[in-house]
Amino acid sequence: MGKGALLLLMALVLAACASGGKKMSELQRLQYAYSAAIRWGDFEGAWNLVDPEYREANPMTELEFERYNHVQVSAYRERGAQVLDDGTAVREIELGVINRHNMTERSTRYTEQWRYDPETGQWWISNGLPDLWAGQ
Repeated sequence: MGKGALLLLMALVLAACASGGKKMSELQRLQYAYSAAIRWGDFEGAWNLVDPEYREANPMTELEFERYNHVQVSAYRERGAQVLDDGTAVREIELGVINRHNMTERSTRYTEQWRYDPETGQWWISNGLPDLWAGQ
């Protein structure tokens, strides 16, 4: 392999790595924004990071958004993360949830699934907002 071909190959590999690094850094930025919205109780803001296809198929009503006002998130802990073979990013989350009416706290687990849309260059959470009432 000639010196020029080797340099071209190295440039292509570096460009691919930079592109993948940028994509993953964007995922981390959006995951941080999403987790901050959940922690601060901004569920409508978090809803904006949910995949538009999911939002269209599963629209949230005002009553459903109002239900989130009855709880406060006291903890948001990542318990594990991975990128699957299909490119989906998955994070296991443990949430601390306080019932604002009786001030009881409990924890619940939630799995975030993130999908990358290559057409828009955007990551979306593909499984909706956390169900803070699971098992109740």
